[in-house]
Amino acid sequence: MATTKTAKGKAAAPPKAGGKDTKAKAAKKAVLQGVNSQAKRKPRLSVTFRRPKTLRLARSPKYPRKSIPHAPRMDEYRTIVSPLNTESAMKKIEEHNTLVFIVDVRSNKRQIKDAVKKLYDVHAAKINTLIRPDGKKKAYVRLTSDHDALDVANKIGFI
Repeated sequence: MATTKTAKGKAAAPPKAGGKDTKAKAAKKAVLQGVNSQAKRKPRLSVTFRRPKTLRLARSPKYPRKSIPHAPRMDEYRTIVSPLNTESAMKKIEEHNTLVFIVDVRSNKRQIKDAVKKLYDVHAAKINTLIRPDGKKKAYVRLTSDHDALDVANKIGFI
């Protein structure tokens, strides 16, 4: 009987009568060489390395990083700095039912509208803003027809 070649290229000995002996030799060979010696490496198909997605746990802090929440940074008193009572502003009050204010530069039209409503109890129909050359923001607050700008200006006390 001719000897057959195995996958490793070595000649295999003819099987002996003792089954325990061959099992023991196979176990010895597995211990010496290792069973994972034929593991193939996965081919890299891209040149960029992408970090594997691992478990990301939600934060569970031991203590709050802020002791108390911050007070509102832009309330109505901070939004409206002062009313403007120049000659052109008076003309706007009398003819166009519009109040003119100097407001904070960071405030937007919605904040100005809410601030006028809270401070003076009047509804603004429309708000136009501009930034003056000196860097201050000016707001033209047009009131609804049911409110008179002259009365509001008297109530504020700058006429």
